[in-house]
Amino acid sequence: MTLCALCAFVVKYLSYMKLIECVPNFSEGKRPEVIDQIISAITSVKGVKFLDKESDASHNRSVITFIGPAESVGQAAFKAVEKASQLIDMTKHKGEHPRIGATDVVPFIPLRGATMDDCIQLAKEVGKQVGERLKIPVYLYENAATRPECRNLADVRKGQFEGLCEELGQNPARNPDFGPNKVHPTAGATVIGAREILIAYNVNLDTDYLDVAKRIAKKIRQSSGGMPYVKALGILINKYNRHIAQVTMNLTNYKVTPVKKVFDAIKELALSENIRVLESELIGLAPQDAFDDTSPEELLIAGFSPEQIIENRL
Repeated sequence: MTLCALCAFVVKYLSYMKLIECVPNFSEGKRPEVIDQIISAITSVKGVKFLDKESDASHNRSVITFIGPAESVGQAAFKAVEKASQLIDMTKHKGEHPRIGATDVVPFIPLRGATMDDCIQLAKEVGKQVGERLKIPVYLYENAATRPECRNLADVRKGQFEGLCEELGQNPARNPDFGPNKVHPTAGATVIGAREILIAYNVNLDTDYLDVAKRIAKKIRQSSGGMPYVKALGILINKYNRHIAQVTMNLTNYKVTPVKKVFDAIKELALSENIRVLESELIGLAPQDAFDDTSPEELLIAGFSPEQIIENRL
């Protein structure tokens, strides 16, 4: 092997050592055949490994997790957005979870050998493709955000799909980073970005009083003066043939605010209103060290599987 050929091989090998995780959220949780087609689009890309799928009918939302080298992950993410735009009509979508598009959010997360800068660059490349080729407005968020008002996902989704339909093209502050200044007629808009590992976690309360979940969510979320790196909403879901109040959360730095600390706080706040915690839910995957000080059993995680630990899937 010549020196040049050897160098090319080493560069290619090292690029494949970098692993990036992608966890896109789709506005469909009731039709498994739609999600299966999106997964097929993702796994059609060489080098991508599918890890997990979580669908929730009440949220009407699905979360898919896959990993691979940057180029493969970027191609798979674009194919997923493209397929979702063909199969999901936002004008007919109804669900409890906030959303602005068929593919609502596409985060890239650095894993082995990859950096946040790698993920930021990938977010920009995929965002540009989606905007130009699919004519879907794209907002960059978290570490890839180009403006402060778009860093927080909740701020980008303010008003949801319906509100964005009214504002985009009328309010310059809502202009996207890529794509047209009008909402795609069926696919809506998409948020793409780069972030650290996030744990999507819900706690279900043994009550149908929505106000209880809203009060608890307000007390624990960072934006209301609660715990750092906790984003929380109170919603009602349909489960076990009845309405259940749920505190739905994103824990954006589980090392600063551990899952157990959040669970214990919600349990205490619920008990103060004479309500017990029914169960909790881990949506998608989580790293092993998120449970160093506790266990899925102690957290009452319904349907937990060891396959939900990231390290067990790599």
